[in-house]
Amino acid sequence: MLSTTESKVSVRVDNESVSSLRSQDSNTCYIKISIAGQTLSLIENEQTVACYSVSTAKNGIGAMEGSGCTPLGEHVIAQKIGGDEPIRSVFVGRVPTGEIYDAHIGRQFPERDWILSRILWLSGCEVGVNQGSNESGCCDTYQRYIYIHGTPDTEPMGVPLSHGCIRMRNDDVVALYDQVTEGTRVIIIP
Repeated sequence: MLSTTESKVSVRVDNESVSSLRSQDSNTCYIKISIAGQTLSLIENEQTVACYSVSTAKNGIGAMEGSGCTPLGEHVIAQKIGGDEPIRSVFVGRVPTGEIYDAHIGRQFPERDWILSRILWLSGCEVGVNQGSNESGCCDTYQRYIYIHGTPDTEPMGVPLSHGCIRMRNDDVVALYDQVTEGTRVIIIP
């Protein structure tokens, strides 16, 4: 999938499409997420350098707004959020609340879909598939707020249970966050 030529990558930030030219040479690093395997692999120089168990959507694969599904295809990390926050920091609307997740706060707010530690906000690169809209409506990963993010460590990994995002253990998402940049490719496969 990666070539040694340059390619255009479209990154959506604050509803504006920004084109950036990126060289995909032998030092290219990207993320591959397998829905079937419930894994996220960090690939560098075509070698897997890290592999994490994750949890994708309970509703399965899909790109439509309101579906609660995880979208397939080519994406990029549009924004990295929370790099200076403590591990297990709670985010609501991508803003840290000042809370640090623990069992007590989990029992206090059992209905919350916890977004913890770090956020890697994804943007789709395929118009009509995971960017913009198609004949069925909005299919835009960025507008759907699809992230790679931390979740309570009591939540199971390797089982699809999210509302569309890719959930990770807190230590794992912090480690991944430190190894990627905005613009890093993310490929989500069935």
